[in-house]
Amino acid sequence: QVQLVESRGGLVQPGGSLRLSCAASGFTFSNYGMSWYRQAPGRERELVAQITRFSYSTNYANSVKGRFTISRDDEQNTVSLQMNNLKPEDTAVYYCAAPSLRYWGQGTQVTVSS
Repeated sequence: QVQLVESRGGLVQPGGSLRLSCAASGFTFSNYGMSWYRQAPGRERELVAQITRFSYSTNYANSVKGRFTISRDDEQNTVSLQMNNLKPEDTAVYYCAAPSLRYWGQGTQVTVSS
């Protein structure tokens, strides 16, 4: 059974940091690229960051470049998203995904507000 389980998000003040993690199981994690998406109220789900197999390369949405970092640990079958200098517009539900397999996590709420 495939599972992608995100860590709990939370409420963060503008300028703050938060690290999301996603634990994967039920498939050969190291063989697949992984991604983080987000969806804000009333908006389409958007790609935030992606990382290829073996961490060969990463890619980020322009809105998060220089602030967010995606990484993976193929020993622990986890993918993480370090989010720094958070802004109110980063408020969204964040989803971990293995897009090529169409596997998605349940999502975790991140709220950036003072």
